Amino acid sequence: MEVLKNKKTLQNFIERQKEMGKRIGFAPTMGALHNGHLSLYEAARKENDLVISSIFVNPTQFNNAEDLEKYPRNIDRDISILEKSGLVDAVYIPQVEDIYPEKTESKHYDYDGLENEMEGKSRPGHFDGVGTVVEELFRQVKPDNAYFGEKDFQQLAIIRKMTEKKQLPIKIIGVPIYRAESGLALSSRNQRLTAERRDDSKIIYEILVSVNRWFKLKSITEINEKVKEILSTQSGMELEYFMIADENTLKETETVEDSKSYRAFIVVNVDGVRLIDNMHLD
Repeated sequence: MEVLKNKKTLQNFIERQKEMGKRIGFAPTMGALHNGHLSLYEAARKENDLVISSIFVNPTQFNNAEDLEKYPRNIDRDISILEKSGLVDAVYIPQVEDIYPEKTESKHYDYDGLENEMEGKSRPGHFDGVGTVVEELFRQVKPDNAYFGEKDFQQLAIIRKMTEKKQLPIKIIGVPIYRAESGLALSSRNQRLTAERRDDSKIIYEILVSVNRWFKLKSITEINEKVKEILSTQSGMELEYFMIADENTLKETETVEDSKSYRAFIVVNVDGVRLIDNMHLD
């Protein structure tokens, strides 16, 4: 596996691969790698000649400086995980100046309103940061296919919209959420929880499974109240939001139409660690 530590090295590598007609699959990360990330590379390996990872903690998508500071970083561990997986041919580890050659600031994007829902309401500018770094990485890596996990479903929708609007010749592929045996969605943030609290947090998945069961039996108002009631009994857990939304617009809904697809979204703070999850509703 090649480790590419700056933009110039990456460009030389990509030029050689393109000359050979290699089909490139790419999944960018912010490091702190786990099996959820590896599931992206498993998907990419099946459909491409070459699989590339990137590791870059993007400063412009953090609204909270403390959250940026606390984000787990261990490049040597991450490289070792990628090498042992045998799934990745190269990893790009850019410096800040490779992504932001002038100022470390975001461009502004219009995502047709997707940016104003859910995460966008509490994290202004967050999706401008996401769009800026992903667009720049796409332009540097030049992938044919790019892979993103459905755990960050809104981010996946945002990246699809950005790729469409910028007319980038890249297919965006969503990969199902990778879960621990308990059902907890794997996340780099889980490392900040004790083993006991990670086990307690399986309640988030259990709630989503229940919501899927209730979806055709109860009104959305009743489901919302039930979710609040369950989490109110959990010590150290604070519900930030729960909603059922249209999968295409991400707008919260209070009624169900047969012609639309819906998904439940939830954010719970567990001992101050923010956990997000979602589930398609049958």
